[in-house]
Amino acid sequence: MSTPERNIVITGASSGFGAAAVRAFAERGDRVWGTMRDTAGRNAAKKAELEGYSPRITIAEMDVINDASVTEGFAAILADGPIDILINNAGIMYIGMTEAYSLAQAAEQMDTNYFGAIRAMQAVLPSMRAAGSGLIINTSSIAGRVSVPFFGTYCATKHALEAYSQSLRYEVAPFGVDVSLVEPGPFPSNLLAAGKPPARADVLASYGDLGQVPDAMIAGFAQMLASDEAPDPQLVVETYLSLADAAPGKRPTRTVVGTTWGVDEVNAFTQPRQDALLKEMQLDGVLGGADA
Repeated sequence: MSTPERNIVITGASSGFGAAAVRAFAERGDRVWGTMRDTAGRNAAKKAELEGYSPRITIAEMDVINDASVTEGFAAILADGPIDILINNAGIMYIGMTEAYSLAQAAEQMDTNYFGAIRAMQAVLPSMRAAGSGLIINTSSIAGRVSVPFFGTYCATKHALEAYSQSLRYEVAPFGVDVSLVEPGPFPSNLLAAGKPPARADVLASYGDLGQVPDAMIAGFAQMLASDEAPDPQLVVETYLSLADAAPGKRPTRTVVGTTWGVDEVNAFTQPRQDALLKEMQLDGVLGGADA
């Protein structure tokens, strides 16, 4: 499908879904800004690789957990023109005994996966509302709709992102701005490799043999995701492209990609209830929210 050139920002572009999406949108003829940390250091080669891939790609220095970095990064991007689409893709995931993760470790994940997304959204929303158009895609997870053992701190960040995105979707719809969530299941990515073990070693030890189960689970996931049976990450990228091309106001609130864990059924049950709530509150006439 041919579309006019759009200005697109994709956070967390150093690897995984983010890097692949930067390439895919550039191939479609869009102007793409990928953001990542340490572009002059450990990510310098990645910056050079992506910018060398297409003249439509620019890599911007941005750390989503730093207020000033986000403000300065988006100011530079917006100086080049309005942003049509923001894809919040940056994220980290720790898997282990939930109690054994320190408060600081829980905050690390929340700052990237939740507050980092909010920082980016607040940077683009004023101009999108003024323009009367725009799309924000927040990369959540099926772990944002169901909670499973050993993913507690990660699930919490994605549940928070889901709630914020659902409320925001209703509020900005009257301005012509869409907010959509993409909920991937397990995919090959750097999330597992970048995880951290629990910091509270004494608590972990008190769980005995049960405390070793997360390591075995991680090893099993890694083996599965390295096999030929692993789902193709391109499925997530194709979902981004499809949402970008969809008609404004007709994009679904949530799209599950890959292994579902029954989350597609959860969404089909809860979204009508969510939208019915607006009618009960007599807000349906002034807010958006009807799912496509």
